[in-house]
Amino acid sequence: MSMRRGVVLKSERELEIMQAAGRINALALCEASALVRPGVSTAAIDAAAVEVLRRFGAGTSFLNYPGPYPYPAVTTISVNDELVHGIPGPRLLKEGDIVSIDCGSVVDGFVGDSALTVGVGKISDEAQRLIDTTREALFVGIAQMKVGNRTGDVSAAIQAYVEAQGFNVVREYTGHGVGQQMHEDPQVPNHGRPGTGMLLRAGMTIALEPMVLAGTPATRVGEDQWTVSSRDGRLTAHFEHTVAVTDDGPRILTALEGEDLDAVPDPRYNSYFAGLPQPAEEHVGAPAGAGEE
Repeated sequence: MSMRRGVVLKSERELEIMQAAGRINALALCEASALVRPGVSTAAIDAAAVEVLRRFGAGTSFLNYPGPYPYPAVTTISVNDELVHGIPGPRLLKEGDIVSIDCGSVVDGFVGDSALTVGVGKISDEAQRLIDTTREALFVGIAQMKVGNRTGDVSAAIQAYVEAQGFNVVREYTGHGVGQQMHEDPQVPNHGRPGTGMLLRAGMTIALEPMVLAGTPATRVGEDQWTVSSRDGRLTAHFEHTVAVTDDGPRILTALEGEDLDAVPDPRYNSYFAGLPQPAEEHVGAPAGAGEE
């Protein structure tokens, strides 16, 4: 995917606009995830997100995104071994599937980008542990997004947490800067070494997105030229928040607050949308699922 070169630091006003886009994106994911159940098509889930963007007058950063051909939907919906970039369509969900939904909203020219993974009915213990680990890895990474740290500190924290749970992080796809473009600098991989990479400065905005595989980290691109799946066919999961680096610590721009949470139609991920579920120090080295409600 194309990248806008150079880091663009955001003003407080621009962060407020991005937070407005992020709130709408979170609401779209809430509505979409509430539809996840056996017999529902991935196209119907996409339509639920479309309706939220329409209701709030937001644009979309995914539809017609350039690639092998213009991306044809407002969300990406990836099922089971599909890691990212799955195209919504007639596929019907089945009991035991896990579904990753990614969406990007645009308000006044600024993007909010976030994703989550949910289960369909009763899922396997491995699937639940994979979801819990991926979600927790996101917050482990966010906790490192402090002025003076480096991107490698974020990447290394995510990798260490995921591998300690017996899973793997993807190598080919990364988190990324986000703002007036969906993909800006810096790239933030889910693997790396502490003390390396770009210095984090106040005003940087990054879509941090752990992409985790139950098996090996190898992936393949499907015949549709968009969908990325695990090469060994094992389960995958994906969580993402847009986060600002500030002098007061990381600020999640795609979270919900207050009354928004009371109206969420799918309560499974209230703590995810509310932001950090516990002090960051308690995440490091915690067992899978720590901090879950």
